Amino acid sequence: MKPVRKAVLPVAGFGTRVLPATKAVPKEMLTVFDRPALQYVVDEAREAGIEHFVFVTGRGKQAIEDYFDKAFELEATLEAKKKTANLDEVRAAALPPGSSSFTRQQAALGLGHAVLCARDIVGDEPFAVLLPDVLVSAKPSCLAQMIAAYNKVGGNIVAVDEVPAERVSQYGVIDPADPKASGALIKMKGMVEKPPTDKAPSRLKITGRYILQPEIFDLLATQTPGAGGEIQLTDAMQRLMGKQDFHAFKYDGKDYDCGDKLLYLEAFAAMALAHPELGAKAREVLEGALKRK
Repeated sequence: MKPVRKAVLPVAGFGTRVLPATKAVPKEMLTVFDRPALQYVVDEAREAGIEHFVFVTGRGKQAIEDYFDKAFELEATLEAKKKTANLDEVRAAALPPGSSSFTRQQAALGLGHAVLCARDIVGDEPFAVLLPDVLVSAKPSCLAQMIAAYNKVGGNIVAVDEVPAERVSQYGVIDPADPKASGALIKMKGMVEKPPTDKAPSRLKITGRYILQPEIFDLLATQTPGAGGEIQLTDAMQRLMGKQDFHAFKYDGKDYDCGDKLLYLEAFAAMALAHPELGAKAREVLEGALKRK
C-alpha cells in the first residue's frame, strides 16, 4: 500500500458567489481573519505529512503562486526593521523548493476535470484532494486523521460529518453499505446529491476532503459530462466504487464552508475566535459590534 504524499488543490474557480470581492483577487486568497483561506487548507495538508502540492489554477491566479513562493524583498525589509514576528509568519507561509506544482485548467469543465489536470504530476500513487472552499478546524488536522484511517484500511477515503435531518437535503451524502453501520469508518456503496429528507440514505454529508487511488484518472478521462454539463468527480468515484473499496470517515472537528458571503462571514468569525493569541480580543470586538446594532 503506497503512502499518500501528494495533494491536489483545485483553485481555478471564479468565485462568483462572493463577487465583487473576487473580481481581481482569487477567492482562495480572500483573508479569513489573519491569513488567506488557502493557507488554512495548505497548513492542514502539511500537518498531515503531504510532501507535494499540486495547485490546479486558471487565469488570474498568479497571486497564489506568488504567495507560496519566497518574498526576498519583503523578507529583507522586515529583517532590516527587526520585525521578527512578521518575518517568521511570512517565511512559514512559503512552501519548500520543489514541493509545489502549478498546472492550468484552461476551461471551467468541473471538479473532475480539474483533478484530471493533475494526472501527470500525481502519477501512479494515491493522492488527497482538498477543496479550498472548505476550512476544517480539527486537531489533529482532518487530513491527518484521514491518512491514519487510510493506513489501516487502504482504498479510498471520503471525509464526512453528521448533519441534522432537516438539513440533509442541502448536501451530498454517502450511502452506507450497511445502514446500521457505526464507528468512524463506514464502508460506502454510493453517494447521493441533495436527497429529499425522507429518502436520504444517511445524514453523513461529504465534507470536501478525499483520498483517492490513481485509477480514478482513467475513469475521469472517459467520464461523460454530468450535472451542469461538467465532468463531476463524484460520477467517476461512483464508477470506481464498483471496483475498489470506499470508506466514509467521520473526522473529529468542524468544517466551515466559504462558498458564499454569509458562510464566509461565519468562517471568518470562527477563525478569529479560535486564534490562540487574538481570540479573546476578537470576541470582545464581535460582541461590541453586535451591541452597537
